Parts: sequence; C-alpha cells; structure tokens
Amino acid sequence: MATRPTTSAPSQRMLRVGEQVRAAITQVLQRGEVRDDVIEKTVISISEVRMSTDLKVATAFVTPLGVADHAAIIAALNRHAKYIRGRLGPQLRQMKYMPEVRFRDDTSFDNYKKIDELLRSPEVMRDLEGGDTEEQS
Repeated sequence: MATRPTTSAPSQRMLRVGEQVRAAITQVLQRGEVRDDVIEKTVISISEVRMSTDLKVATAFVTPLGVADHAAIIAALNRHAKYIRGRLGPQLRQMKYMPEVRFRDDTSFDNYKKIDELLRSPEVMRDLEGGDTEEQS
C-alpha cells in the first residue's frame, strides 16, 4: 500500500483546477456580469486561486488596481460570491462539485515592495560594497 507524502504543497490537480477557476472568475468579472457599482468601476486582478484539498473551496487572491480601499472591493466580491459561483458553471462543467468561492486581499505585492526597498536601502548597499573589499584583503 502506497503512502501519500505529508507535504503541505498543493497537488498538480489542485494547481490545475485553481488556474481553471481563476480564468473562469476573470471572465465573469470582465464581462461585467456582477451588477455592483463598486465592482463595475474597478479593474480587478486575480493573481491566484488556491483550492482546498477536496476542491470544494476556492480562495481567490484579488488586487483591485488604482483603488486605495481594498476592503470595500473585497467585501463587495464576497457579497456576490454565490452569484459568481453560479456563473462559473459553463467554464467548470467537468467538475463534480462547484467550489465555494472566497475572496481575499492579495498582499504579496506589498511584501515584494518592502523586500525591494530593504535591498535598495543604503545600509544593505554599504554592506554589499564593503563585503567585497574585506574579502580581498
């Protein structure tokens, strides 16, 4: 009997289904099928969809572009999550269960920006430049 690995990394199936769900949600939003003033006026980027291990919950990480208040957009998307789930049917008809959709704010870009700022800081630049001269001595 084969044992399953105990890693927390997503399986190939979870990644594939997550990408299909991401594409389907993107199409629903691009076509303007969700009637909400907050959502219609905003360009929304869906960077990733993570699926639960049983493929019944899809967590979509969203970045509203050009909007300072991300919380209002995320709240509006979560209010319309059941409607969006219903609109995913034609693109995801091969799935046994239509996943419940949850929307979360994608903070990864903020993290990348902080790391970039740290790497460009004078202290780090000084250490990088000073490290070469000390090693050569």
